[in-house]
Amino acid sequence: MNLPTQDHLNHSLLNQIRYQVEILEIHNPKLARLLCKLIPSQCPFERTVSILGRTLFHIPPLCKINPFYEQIIGLRYKCLLYLVDECGEDATKYC
Repeated sequence: MNLPTQDHLNHSLLNQIRYQVEILEIHNPKLARLLCKLIPSQCPFERTVSILGRTLFHIPPLCKINPFYEQIIGLRYKCLLYLVDECGEDATKYC
């Protein structure tokens, strides 16, 4: 009898969550606006730390480490498309 390992269960759970976010459809303008405001258009974690004009260190973007990064960006894109195509809004205020 083959029992699934903990690693396999974690991987399956991550894939299921990714799938659920990918198939999510947007039909509510208020929800679309909220998600566009909450999900940043670019990675918010990249920073260059400097003091008195001298760079001390650079923190690279960590968004690609997030296992849901592609799905979250896709969700933001769906929201923007919904607002533009269905609601006729200007999407530049969310960029």
